Amino acid sequence: SSSSSSSSSFASTEADNSEGIRTSERVSCLVTIGAIHKAPEDASTCVTRGALKFVEENYPGPFLKEEGVKYISVGGKAIVGKKEEEDVDPNVAKTDADEVYAVRGEGSASKVAFTSYEAVCGDGNTIGDGVVPLEWSMLDGARQIELDGVLHSINEAGTTLPTDRWYGAEDIVDRWLPDVLDEIELVDNKTQGQEVFGSLQQWASNLFK
Repeated sequence: SSSSSSSSSFASTEADNSEGIRTSERVSCLVTIGAIHKAPEDASTCVTRGALKFVEENYPGPFLKEEGVKYISVGGKAIVGKKEEEDVDPNVAKTDADEVYAVRGEGSASKVAFTSYEAVCGDGNTIGDGVVPLEWSMLDGARQIELDGVLHSINEAGTTLPTDRWYGAEDIVDRWLPDVLDEIELVDNKTQGQEVFGSLQQWASNLFK
């Protein structure tokens, strides 16, 4: 999911290839999940080493939308970044991940998220999926899907603790895949829609295992 800049660049390069097959002839929709779509103001801190800025300047937004390619951005809002432990809401129940972070001297999931968000956008005091700030995962001009309580990775960030509330978990896939099918108008009727949804749901679940 974090390869949005390279994916967009590839698609755009293909679009510029007038002698070859155009991207829009093979791709109907680009779905990014927890991907970074904006470069930080301080280019020297960019986690993509300049790739995001290059894509922003040369292939901005939903670059192939006029050719019929649909764009969907999926982002999670699960953890608010907090720099200091005393700023963390005491009413939020501690998780196994919080205990691991505390033992390692990293504080809590909120503090770990703060560090990650700050690296991505320059401001750790925001909300996101624990790795990528929500605002930064939304591509301007795309259909945007915000998922409450959803995390970035199959494991809690920076740990080996598995989680069932990440983008690829079966129950979470159910929350964004139907919108994707609706956007690309893949189905004509309810029965066919259920069959296609079931097949793609299984595909998506297997993809993230």
